[in-house]
Amino acid sequence: MAESRKPILYSYFRSSCSWRVRIALALKNMDYEMITINLTKDGGQQFSEEFQALNPMKQVPALKIDGITIGQSLAIIEYLEETRPTPRLLPQDPKKRAHVRMISHLLASGIQPLQNLSVLKQVGQENQLTWAQQAISSGFNALEQILQSTAGKYCVGDEVSMADLCLAPQVANADRFKVDLTPYPTISRINKSLLALEAFQVSHPCRQPDTPPELRA
Repeated sequence: MAESRKPILYSYFRSSCSWRVRIALALKNMDYEMITINLTKDGGQQFSEEFQALNPMKQVPALKIDGITIGQSLAIIEYLEETRPTPRLLPQDPKKRAHVRMISHLLASGIQPLQNLSVLKQVGQENQLTWAQQAISSGFNALEQILQSTAGKYCVGDEVSMADLCLAPQVANADRFKVDLTPYPTISRINKSLLALEAFQVSHPCRQPDTPPELRA
């Protein structure tokens, strides 16, 4: 059987990193196959030998595309941007592009890893909620301040960018961990605008093939 020429995304419905990539694929109107990797079933399907051969980091997402496999959501989004540049997710202006990357990394490196599944397992069941809330609030305090100088309708100006692809999943995590979003009006406003967009709706964790019935929208 000939190998599929469609990109293949290895994804988990609740993974915020996977959601970023699903949004990018939707915005760029790309047809792809999805293989779901359940991070909590069978001790974590990401630890299987088969998946580890695909992504030695044992994390989702991973994208098979154009004869290569890419892990790390921002690397995937930047590759899509360089090979399928419409619509643009990185502004042409170098200063705006720097702002997009700064916000993206603040979210993807400065907040998300501190409250993800592997870290929460280490801090112990009784400390998980407090730990996650502190990690998110600390990052959001900085982000709210930054957005006050960069935001238009979205994180940087009035065009959806890679920064927005990182923002919406992190706000969803904040909701899941019961973080009070009242101190973050700019973050909340931008998130509301993003969730009204079709690409953010179709890629949402509540509408994935592996979403449990009780979490479906």
